[in-house]
Amino acid sequence: MNSVTVRNLLVRGMLAGLAAGVLALVVAYFLGEPRVDEAIAFEEAHEHGGEELVTRAMQSTGGLSTGVLVYGVAFGGIAALAYCFALGRIGRFGPRASALLLAGAGLVAVYLVPFLKYPANPPAVGDPDTLNQRTALFLLMIVLSVLLAVAAVILGKRLAPRLGNWNATLAAGASFVLAVGLAYAFLPSFNEAPEGFPATLLWQYRLATLAIQVTLWTAYGLLFGLLAERVLTPRPARAEGEKAAEGRPTPVAH
Repeated sequence: MNSVTVRNLLVRGMLAGLAAGVLALVVAYFLGEPRVDEAIAFEEAHEHGGEELVTRAMQSTGGLSTGVLVYGVAFGGIAALAYCFALGRIGRFGPRASALLLAGAGLVAVYLVPFLKYPANPPAVGDPDTLNQRTALFLLMIVLSVLLAVAAVILGKRLAPRLGNWNATLAAGASFVLAVGLAYAFLPSFNEAPEGFPATLLWQYRLATLAIQVTLWTAYGLLFGLLAERVLTPRPARAEGEKAAEGRPTPVAH
């Protein structure tokens, strides 16, 4: 893959990430923000908060939009580079199938596996004294999950000639689940919901964050797959039309 193709895919990946970010923003606004408001109301009812540096209205509109859209563009660019590296190395899949497969694997490895160990918390949940530790462990879980996923793919490819594709995939998947389970068992857990915090609200917030990520990754896989296909496999009719146009004489006005 030459540098021009990589650049084209990178630009399209960022555009797909921006579009996916818009869809994720809609989900975040309608599913996540109401849960945040409820959590803040609980926090204010039980604690004396300080002066707001940024109003809640600005946080839920301009701040949310900026954060999600900038994240979407950056996410799209990184995912496009990963796509360029993975294309042709993960099997004989077309551009669209490869994009969807990569998006699904990214959703599981980058978000779902760390989420099951360290789920997102709304305001009022979590001890401020353990914030740095929880953040470091969450990032560690992301790194471990991605490395284990890559190792599982390599293991599956090496086992395929001996076991066949189906059995090799099952063996690699089981190895991934086992390794993740060991990481879950040895890494510390946190249960820092304050007394009286509604359990329903906590899980609604966590499900909302999961819905945001599922929307982002799924939309990106679909949109980027379509754009990547146009770069990697241009339509024959378009190519033939261009050739015909090149050979056609320029009309002369009478």
